[in-house]
Amino acid sequence: MLKLKYVQPKKLKILIVVFTMVGIWGIVFGLWMGTFKASMNYFMIVVLGVVNLILGAFMTYLYLTQVKNVDPRKDSKYKRRK
Repeated sequence: MLKLKYVQPKKLKILIVVFTMVGIWGIVFGLWMGTFKASMNYFMIVVLGVVNLILGAFMTYLYLTQVKNVDPRKDSKYKRRK
């Protein structure tokens, strides 16, 4: 099991949207521009778009599987007074 720090769901949702949209844009742009002029640069844009889609899928996996562990010692109600 992959053990990572808890990330707020709002931040994960933003990361999912950003990675997915940039990945789709990179793939579409790279393939569209690659039809006019074959270049290694456009191929690399497509590859990086796929990497962004994979990161978006990983963030989605984290969003769907993470569980918030509540530590009663860190709850403000139980803080010790000095």
